[in-house]
Amino acid sequence: MAPISPHGAPPLIGFIGAGNMARSLVSGLLKNGWGKNQIILSDPDSSQRKSIESVLGVKTSANNQDVVTHANILVLAVKPQVLAEVAMELATAVQKKKPLVISIAAGVRLADLDRWLGGGLAIVRSMPNTAALIGSGAAGLFANARVNEAMRNQAESILRAVGVTVWLNDESLMDVVTALSGSGPAYFFLIMEALEQASIESGLDAKQARLLTLETAYGAAKMALEGHEEPSQLRRRVTSPGGTTEQAVKVLENGNIRSLFRQAMQAAVNRSREIADLFGKKA
Repeated sequence: MAPISPHGAPPLIGFIGAGNMARSLVSGLLKNGWGKNQIILSDPDSSQRKSIESVLGVKTSANNQDVVTHANILVLAVKPQVLAEVAMELATAVQKKKPLVISIAAGVRLADLDRWLGGGLAIVRSMPNTAALIGSGAAGLFANARVNEAMRNQAESILRAVGVTVWLNDESLMDVVTALSGSGPAYFFLIMEALEQASIESGLDAKQARLLTLETAYGAAKMALEGHEEPSQLRRRVTSPGGTTEQAVKVLENGNIRSLFRQAMQAAVNRSREIADLFGKKA
């Protein structure tokens, strides 16, 4: 069921932006017991609004101010490139309402967002990844000091509607989350792409290679999720001494696959910090 606000009435969640991530969150919230009358979205695109009203049955508005006026919880789901402009336009209304603000814009630090909105607000920053679109997301969350326990629970319940969540005690770790779960799907897609291509080059047809690659990836992830063993132990269980897996793993280890992933992660972390610095200087 939907959480109850400190005043006893169900909170109203307002979304600024009605893109794919907002849609996925709304869909997850409805499946988890939130009422359609508890959710409102704003978007300048009339076709977006009509589609959401038709498919999800929730209210929409062309005016961001309408959403802020009614929302107890405000989810900022616009592109990070335009968040500064949008936030400053909403600052007066947000200061009057003082909602819990949840930002799902990648690369925007809480201090910058709080400044754009006029300051003194309870804000949670989140980094959901693309798998949230199918209800299997992985999100990191960080809250500023004005977010109380009830607000943390509300923010977590919203993000958990589309996957798992972890709370961070240091905002700088959001850059690591961005590099891991934010960019991470692309790493696994690259591995699947490489395995599929290698299988085709070894004789399988394209359909066979695709099916076996995807099901193998799915099975490995499911074993890791549902079991109680570390990935290293699962790997050792599959790697019989003198067998085919051992030979393949040796090639990967000799190719410094671990070092490559460390370098890839660090490159993503560094870029995440650079982007946050750029966004912070915009206003």
